[in-house]
Amino acid sequence: MEIIRSQRKPVHIDVVPTLPLYRSAPPLEVRLEDFELYAMDRLRVLKGIADGLSRGKKSEEMKNLADHLWKANMRHLDASEVVNKDIISHFVLRLVYCRTEDLRKWFLSMETNLFRYRLLFEKAEVQRALMAEFDLPYRAASNAELESVKEGLKQVAQSFGQPLAADAIFYKVPFEEVPELVAGRRVFIHKGYAYIAMNQVVSLVSTQFRSHLSKALILTNRKWTSTIREQEKDRLTPIVEALCSSYLGPDYSQPREFAEISIKDIDQIAKSSFPLCMRHLFEKLREDHHLKHGGRMQLGLFLKGVGLKLEDALAFWKAEFSQRVGSERFDKEYAYSIRHNYGREGKRTDYTPYSCQKIITSAPGVGDHHGCPYRHFRTNLQYKEFLGALATNIDGVLPS
Repeated sequence: MEIIRSQRKPVHIDVVPTLPLYRSAPPLEVRLEDFELYAMDRLRVLKGIADGLSRGKKSEEMKNLADHLWKANMRHLDASEVVNKDIISHFVLRLVYCRTEDLRKWFLSMETNLFRYRLLFEKAEVQRALMAEFDLPYRAASNAELESVKEGLKQVAQSFGQPLAADAIFYKVPFEEVPELVAGRRVFIHKGYAYIAMNQVVSLVSTQFRSHLSKALILTNRKWTSTIREQEKDRLTPIVEALCSSYLGPDYSQPREFAEISIKDIDQIAKSSFPLCMRHLFEKLREDHHLKHGGRMQLGLFLKGVGLKLEDALAFWKAEFSQRVGSERFDKEYAYSIRHNYGREGKRTDYTPYSCQKIITSAPGVGDHHGCPYRHFRTNLQYKEFLGALATNIDGVLPS
């Protein structure tokens, strides 16, 4: 590896980087509830980043999204504990996501993205300090070296609408160390080396971070399978194994203030604002004038939750079911369960709508239409119907 020594005076780095590199687990005592809560908060950040990337957000949008997610989820009542929460949550999720190749791949990608976006908000001095932390052997290219490739550097700068500053600092590194910059054609490459501008150091440091984390995940997996899983089988293991599949969305099962909806508006609201799982059930009810028990419970409690009064609910369900089973049979076999859901029969419990987690983990059988479309629709017909609904769905979706 070739290192170009600068002819400038050496720069002494006295800045202490505040961005952790997570090289070793800290000797901290962590309460069991914090162990899980910290991890879930960080997981919200990582899944938010994954969602933004899947939606094709641009680099600047992703940078701002990551900053927003971090500030919203990684706060702590005690400001002095923010750094500890950062470090603890990383190592907990490292334990969670070390267990399979797919989990490691996802975690490695999202943590590297998070690290890069956070690093972009740091000052140049901090970025250089992190280079020193990784003990990278790269130094600024000499004036003579830069003069020999000046035209190439100028062309790359102009392709991005930026002038080449006379006093610009460049690092000469093997091109494979900065695959992101090479893929984006944002660096000048000469004889196998890429010339990295000072404002591109983030890519170089992020690549080193990814490399270190990748190796650490393998080592963590070995410790997990050899000792930790068995030693902690009654305490930490159940939490670790459940975290990667935990539902992290809002809790819609809690009572809230809401406006009432009426029967005359329900078709329009269903078309414009129901989540896909409820919209599918609603359309099947209109089509078949019947739903099995699981579908009636899922849709019925949802309608109650969005503001359909008991009297209107009885009228709505009776109007549909009567076309299939008749009014008398409806009154005998189905009306009771509707009143029961509203707390007017039996133990008079005020039941709440199903949470997303309950819907996702349900097990619909043959002829059932309830459940989560993303999880349970397997047949070609169901999938085509679902895609059709997805294509026509508009903004303003009500929670399920």
